[in-house]
Amino acid sequence: MKIGIACYSSVGGSGALATELGKSLSLRGHEIHFISDGTPFRLGEFRENVYLHEVEMQKYDVFRNPPFELTLACKMADVIKTYSLDILHVHYVVPFAVCAFLAKQMCPGHPVQVVTTLHGTDITVLAHDWSLFDAIRLGIEKSDAVTAVSMSLADDTRRILNTTRDIEIIYNFVDTSHYYRRDVSQLREQYAPDGEPILVHISNFRSVKRVPDVIRVFAGVRKTRRAKLLLVGEGPELPLARFLVRDLGVEEDVFFVGKQQEVNSVLSMSDVLLLPSEKESFGLVAIEAMACKTPVVATAVGGIPEVVVHGKNGFLTEVGNIQAMIEYVNLLLDDPVLHREFADAGRMRVETYFSAARQVLKYEQLYQGVLEGRYRAAGRRESSAN
Repeated sequence: MKIGIACYSSVGGSGALATELGKSLSLRGHEIHFISDGTPFRLGEFRENVYLHEVEMQKYDVFRNPPFELTLACKMADVIKTYSLDILHVHYVVPFAVCAFLAKQMCPGHPVQVVTTLHGTDITVLAHDWSLFDAIRLGIEKSDAVTAVSMSLADDTRRILNTTRDIEIIYNFVDTSHYYRRDVSQLREQYAPDGEPILVHISNFRSVKRVPDVIRVFAGVRKTRRAKLLLVGEGPELPLARFLVRDLGVEEDVFFVGKQQEVNSVLSMSDVLLLPSEKESFGLVAIEAMACKTPVVATAVGGIPEVVVHGKNGFLTEVGNIQAMIEYVNLLLDDPVLHREFADAGRMRVETYFSAARQVLKYEQLYQGVLEGRYRAAGRRESSAN
């Protein structure tokens, strides 16, 4: 198949998933055309059957702001016609699904089918903005197939948009041959020279990620033991995080390591991942951590309970319960046997439910069903993953 994949190039779960999907599909013999505002941050080196079509913006005096959405739609239409795409798979409704609808209007008679994957923010945040509500609903209703990365997100979509649109549940995934616990003892010694346990948080530092909670949890853990904290990523909450680290007096034990394209090594030297998000439609970083045998302490919001099984491969708390998170982290660090059991269980859960081999096959089957006109999604639930 000839498959177009439209996504943002910046760091984030949607871009990571879209890029990994395209790479995996190319290895299975499909021709992949990325349509993005730049080079997707995980695309990496040259790959056979993979093409990048960058949306290049021009400035015109008549426009107050560059017309990104129109340029994107035109680029989509151009790629559809030039390369005879079978599928255009877009990640996020706004702007990608709406632009895909417009692009199809520019390609009358072309059989390309649009698949839209919902990742979260376009539903849980943007759909609450009435100025965007109708556009989001249009993008979903006009797609030939719609998928969501969790049952929670699919349910939110139906409730918020009051739609009965069929939504296929296809979970996020990782390449388990790439994500595994590595021997990074030399790297670990640079951050924890005396063998201190290492906690880690990876995000885009938006307020919904509750990075201050991460720092307060760490400060609580530090009251009873020596430990280190790695903060991976950047974003609007970064200045607040730096201030809070100084204010709580833990700056000697906290490392801000910035954005990282590959987090395998960071997770492999970490003992616990902290994920105290206020909203999280799936939590891709959780399965990345679990694949690297790093137990997760997270909030029981959105799709996280579909990934982390409380008391089996991690612990879950309500949002803002700092003390409970501190206690769970200490429990894992105090009990090496329990920590090892959680680490092994997390890896097994990823291999069973969240591997690239399993989920990419579902996308292939979905594409084929759409092309053959036999796709009748019924929002099927993966009950076996619970």
